Amino acid sequence: MKIRLLPRITGWQAISTTLILAGTLAAIARFTYGLGATTNLTDEFPWGLWIGFDFLGIGLAASGFTIVAAVNIFHAKEYEPIVRPAILTAFIGYLLVVLVLIIDLGRPDHFWHPLVMWNPHSVMCEISWCLMLYTSVLSLEFAPIILEKVKITWPIKWIHAISLPLMIVGVLLSTLHQSSFGSLYLIVPNRLHALWYTPLLPVLFFISCIASGIAMILLESLILSRGGRELLSTHLRANLAKIIAITLAVYFVVRVEDLLARGALHELTTLTYYSVAFYTELLVGFVVPFALLLSERIRTSRLGLYSATLMVLAGFAFNRMNTAITGLEVYPTQTYFPSLIEIFIMLGITALGFTVFSYVVKYLPIFEAVEEAGPQVQQEAATGRPEPIYLTRDDGGMESS
Repeated sequence: MKIRLLPRITGWQAISTTLILAGTLAAIARFTYGLGATTNLTDEFPWGLWIGFDFLGIGLAASGFTIVAAVNIFHAKEYEPIVRPAILTAFIGYLLVVLVLIIDLGRPDHFWHPLVMWNPHSVMCEISWCLMLYTSVLSLEFAPIILEKVKITWPIKWIHAISLPLMIVGVLLSTLHQSSFGSLYLIVPNRLHALWYTPLLPVLFFISCIASGIAMILLESLILSRGGRELLSTHLRANLAKIIAITLAVYFVVRVEDLLARGALHELTTLTYYSVAFYTELLVGFVVPFALLLSERIRTSRLGLYSATLMVLAGFAFNRMNTAITGLEVYPTQTYFPSLIEIFIMLGITALGFTVFSYVVKYLPIFEAVEEAGPQVQQEAATGRPEPIYLTRDDGGMESS
């Protein structure tokens, strides 16, 4: 008989632990020696990898307001199984963005300044307030899940009583700052490259975050579905994939029409540093996954959907990094590449986010496993009558219908 003294450590756990430790040490170095000594940020590039990561994290957390609005405001009840995963993804995403901002601020001890020092003419003021308020809303939306687990039920009825206005406020706040991140770059029309600078940046940021947020939920469910235990039904995954495809199509049409209207399409006629980055972003993240998701076979295939959602997220990351970094570079004389400390902090925070998500899903009722209809359909065909559906009565008993 073998006695296991230590818990089994998987490869992912070893990698994530290493990245989190490396990110922690890098963050300590950043606070000890300052931004100038530990990063490649300069006066020409005061915003680098971390701001791009913020754009990315906020966009991937967009599933929160998208799914909550669809289910609780527009009554699309078929998507109710992903409300909790969407809220959890958004909550973790926003907390990580706040963590990155604290690390990125030159004076993180002044984080409270936007609360008392308002500048209504600044986009950053609106983003700061929306970020703080929406994180608070997400904490209230997520609270019932924890309260149910620890069997403290009396606050839940109060949260449910204000749930509808709370959700409406959350959707409004998230919509505002998802687009406002694009507004940040409207102040640099003479510097941001024409392939990315457009008055429609807020609109493009908003549309793309809807696709990326839903893709993130799909990818999470596919990764965590193991041993035949499906977290989302094939039908639901296929419907979500259709929404992604429609959103990608809308984004592509708006993007191309904008280039034509501004006369910037000629920037793509020759291969340059910028055009290659643009083609990579558009093909990987929008054109190819849209073509894949047109196929029902891809939408109902685990491998096909996994590949398509990965491409959507990769293209979304390219878009945000191109806007935050590539479009501001003057190649080859004035470019920016993050330092190892910047990279380790970003990887550590990313690993922390995935680790927290996996542990929360493990110990809290976030996903509900579903059974595919195959065995039941076969039994109905053999017996000639459908299986009874059992419902739970208020007194705890069971009745069939």
